[in-house]
Amino acid sequence: MAGQTEQVLNAILMDIEAGRLTPGAGLDEADLVSRHGVSRTPVREAFIQLEAIGLIKRLPRKGAVLFKPTLEEFLAILEVHARLEGQAAGLAARRMTQDQARALAQIVCACETHAAEKGDGDPAGYYQLNLQFHGAVAQGAGNAFLLEMIKTNARKLMAYYRARYRFPGSIAQSAKEHREIAELIFAHDREAAEAAMVRHVQFDQVTVMDLLAALG
Repeated sequence: MAGQTEQVLNAILMDIEAGRLTPGAGLDEADLVSRHGVSRTPVREAFIQLEAIGLIKRLPRKGAVLFKPTLEEFLAILEVHARLEGQAAGLAARRMTQDQARALAQIVCACETHAAEKGDGDPAGYYQLNLQFHGAVAQGAGNAFLLEMIKTNARKLMAYYRARYRFPGSIAQSAKEHREIAELIFAHDREAAEAAMVRHVQFDQVTVMDLLAALG
């Protein structure tokens, strides 16, 4: 039973990360039962776990829906998430291995190439590179607990970061900031790397309102 619960849970998380599930979308219990060939019990157990970490809400007579933040909730989550990402960058400046640094450098180059060659034309493709960048930095922090906290918070904001790259000029700016953060990590400048990452992740309130509006 535990294996089936994990199967359903991982499938839902993958749908969130791939953008197949967006904020406010309903999770159909019967569909999940049919798709995964399981009983309702592991589906409901997966829902309990997702609700415990704030990724879904279960509403009376409406079933489960993916968490959709209000403006106040978005700003609160973003404040915490920016600090977590900043902490990861600061730790990566101290702990990142040479192999991890090489991998990060390759991702940064890929971001720059994408921005130069495609401009604003492929936001979905760039978003996947952005995930790789942040994942590489978080891995370089060498703290598994911090990594899980970042993943959990990121899933609440992924749809909005994905929408952000549809704004003109945002891809080029992001790629530029990725380079700056990476160079600070490579230089082992912990405080500057942390501060740069916080600025990179944080949005101003006007931008947040635009993102909330873009996703209805």
